[in-house]
Amino acid sequence: MIKSMTGFASLTHDDEGAAIAVTIRSVNHRFLDLQLRLPPSLAAVEPRLRSLVQEHVARGRIEVAVSVQGRRAPSLEVELNEPFLQALAGALARARELGYVDGPMTPGDLLRFPQALAIRERPEGSADAGEEGARLGARVEGAVAAALTDLDAMRSREGNYLRVELDSRRTEISRLFARIAEAAEAALEGMRARLAERVRELRAEALADEALVAQEIARFVGRSDITEEVVRFKGHVEHWQALTDSPEPCGRKLDFLLQEMNREVNTTGSKAEGPAVSELIVSLKAELEKMREQVQNVE
Repeated sequence: MIKSMTGFASLTHDDEGAAIAVTIRSVNHRFLDLQLRLPPSLAAVEPRLRSLVQEHVARGRIEVAVSVQGRRAPSLEVELNEPFLQALAGALARARELGYVDGPMTPGDLLRFPQALAIRERPEGSADAGEEGARLGARVEGAVAAALTDLDAMRSREGNYLRVELDSRRTEISRLFARIAEAAEAALEGMRARLAERVRELRAEALADEALVAQEIARFVGRSDITEEVVRFKGHVEHWQALTDSPEPCGRKLDFLLQEMNREVNTTGSKAEGPAVSELIVSLKAELEKMREQVQNVE
């Protein structure tokens, strides 16, 4: 199956507990290179998120960013600093006796002394905190899974465009190689005819060893025969079709297959004769290079 390695997905999952934002970017890479950016509170979820990404992505550089904003107001507790208040009450009583202050102390007066009250967030029980962390982790996993589904959809769409392009070029290289085979065969037939004519001339002049000449002709024709290359190239094209029809990721295999095709073309160019063959070889190699560039983005 042809699936692009380039894609993007972003979503926000909002409920009464937290707002979870997930962003995933993917670009081409030879192997799977996964980068996770998570809040410290989600460190325990990281191994599960890595496994989740690996279930959806086989190859590419993947960047996953997750942010969490809590919705619940913190639970607070207020604590009196009793030693300070006792000392303050004694000081105020003495001040009244001396006539420096008058009247009782009010709650407003108490708030003017920052040392009198300690306000802190109430710690939750370990069991409650563990359950809340587990629930948050499950929500984050669900949000990342949904984002990966969106990423898959985009990469599949891009892959369909790639497949149309690559199928068109696959058809073109098959056509070009068929023309090369025809041109090479025509050139070979012409060479056989010229060699046969030359042998007849040598016979007439009694200058040639017929057995030796026949061996040389057979050896030369054998070196110029590209039947094996034609068969192997057709096999590579058929294998290409099988790989792209398979549900498995095929980018690396297609890249290797293009190398094999290029090798067959080089061998054909060194064996086949004729100016028409040389021109077609250049065109075919240009098409293979364009395909190789496209395959670099196939998962």
